[in-house]
Amino acid sequence: MPPIAPSLVLSLLVGVFVASFYVLVRGRTLSRLPFVIGAAMLGGWAGDAVGGLAALSVLTIGDFHLPAAAIGAGVGVGLVELLSVLVAPKPEGPSAP
Repeated sequence: MPPIAPSLVLSLLVGVFVASFYVLVRGRTLSRLPFVIGAAMLGGWAGDAVGGLAALSVLTIGDFHLPAAAIGAGVGVGLVELLSVLVAPKPEGPSAP
């Protein structure tokens, strides 16, 4: 069995933390919670990769670029929120604005 990369585990932790903070601040996102957590994890992993390519050396944990991963996770959460607003059904009937 091949070993698990530390960047994957740390990006999962950062993604869950950012998603939890988002739910704490925003609330009422239980229907989108799996998407928010998944996007935050993937965004954290992508943010770490971008931080490695940009050679950022601020607040690193080994080879893991924590600020870039947190920003990437935030972007992932923002994309899910944007998509949920764009895809949401429009209200119809007499109470519609």
